[in-house]
Amino acid sequence: MKRITFAFVALFFATLSYAQIEGKWKTIDDETGQAKSIVEITKKTNGKYYGKIAQLLIKPADPNCTACKDERKGKPILGMEIIRDLKKDGEEFTGGTITDPKTGKSYKCTITRDGEKLNVRGYVGFSLIGRTQTWQKVN
Repeated sequence: MKRITFAFVALFFATLSYAQIEGKWKTIDDETGQAKSIVEITKKTNGKYYGKIAQLLIKPADPNCTACKDERKGKPILGMEIIRDLKKDGEEFTGGTITDPKTGKSYKCTITRDGEKLNVRGYVGFSLIGRTQTWQKVN
């Protein structure tokens, strides 16, 4: 009986963690296929998810976001919060934004998890008009 209870509890927690996006993720450029950075996603007390650049894997031409249009303008890319205000909605995380530090542009964002990968979609207007990157879990 203890084995069945343990198996049930383990399966329950594995299912809960499967749908989560918290942790460190290696960003992969969808155009070049090259790893660019490590983004750490956390859940804040307001129940929303945020992601900041924890490590740069490619040295940028400019270490600061000179193209940003908001309060991040001129701030270092390393440590920059690029994902803001995502909410869990069923199996996806949506309702927030993602900022590309290279261009300084912010986009609506939807993230879905597929095992050890995140499908991160940035778009303008409708989700059909955008692009998706696949990020890999960092252990």
